[in-house]
Amino acid sequence: MSREGRDAALESFLMSRASFKHFLEIPTRWMDNDVYGHVNNVVYYSWFDTVINAYLIDAGGLDIHRAPVVGYCVDSGCTYRRSFSFPETVHAALRVAHLGTRSVRYEVGLFGADDEEPRASGFFVHVFVDRAANRSVAIPPALRAALEALL
Repeated sequence: MSREGRDAALESFLMSRASFKHFLEIPTRWMDNDVYGHVNNVVYYSWFDTVINAYLIDAGGLDIHRAPVVGYCVDSGCTYRRSFSFPETVHAALRVAHLGTRSVRYEVGLFGADDEEPRASGFFVHVFVDRAANRSVAIPPALRAALEALL
């Protein structure tokens, strides 16, 4: 997909809080602010990673230290609309846009406490791999079930 196509796809999913099934509250930290007084863009990607992996651990039983199959991020993107700053709580919302045999495409919305539309929205693609062989494999059944719940 071209950069323009990807940007259009991101823009097209301006979504409401109600369009998500899973939320995680993440507090901002003092160190998240940059010299301009708002949370730096790189932190938004860490919030994507946090809401996704916390969900996989809690709902899918992923053991990040010993599981034979883990997810690798192979693509991600973010559209910023309005900033966060410390001290604030981010309401990270998660849904599954596409579930394949070996990969999943998530959509994430980052909301303030009273926001109905996200301040930032994006996507994140995991490919599941055998940790030892470093090759893609089918999504394990427990993780697949957890991901299906977010479709």
